[in-house]
Amino acid sequence: MINYKQKLKNITTFILDVDGVLTNSNVILMPDGSLTRTMNVRDGYALKLAIDQGYKIFVITGGKDKQVKERLNLLGVQYIYLGISNKQDVYEEILLTYDLKKEEVLYMGDDMPDLEVLKNVGLGTCPSDAIQEIREIVDYISPISGGMGCVRDVIEQVLKVKNNWYFKDSKITSSI
Repeated sequence: MINYKQKLKNITTFILDVDGVLTNSNVILMPDGSLTRTMNVRDGYALKLAIDQGYKIFVITGGKDKQVKERLNLLGVQYIYLGISNKQDVYEEILLTYDLKKEEVLYMGDDMPDLEVLKNVGLGTCPSDAIQEIREIVDYISPISGGMGCVRDVIEQVLKVKNNWYFKDSKITSSI
C-alpha cells in the first residue's frame, strides 16, 4: 500500500463534506427554528490560499443551509453541492465534468454518507473524530477534529509538498 504522503503530490482537487469536517457537527437551535453552525477561520485561510494557488475546491453536503453556501462563496469556493443524498454520484459527475483522475482528488469526510466516495477517491482523509467505519478505510486521519482545523491540516500538507504554502502575493483578505 502506498503511503499517503506519496499521494499528496498528485492532488489538484479537494472535495469536502461540511458537517463534521468544515464544522464540528454540532448545530445550535435558534428560537426561530433556524440552525447555526460555526466554521474555523484557519480552514478558511487554507481554502482561500489553495484557491489562489489554482487548486479546485468542491463541497458536497446533505445540508441545505444557504449561510454555509454564502460563507464558502465568500472564500472563493464556487463548486458547492447542497442537499445531496448520494455523494458518490456527484463525485463521479465531478470527475467527468472537470476531466479529473481519481488520483488527483483528496476527499475529506466523517460519516456514512461519505463512505462510498472515500473508497473510490485518490486520497481519502477524515478528521480525528470521524466514525470508526470511516477511520478504518481512509488513507489519512487528521489528528484534528472536524471544524477545528482538520481541513487546513490536509490542504497545508498538499500545498507544502508542492512548495505552494506561502503568503506572498496571496489575495487572502480579512474575510476568511
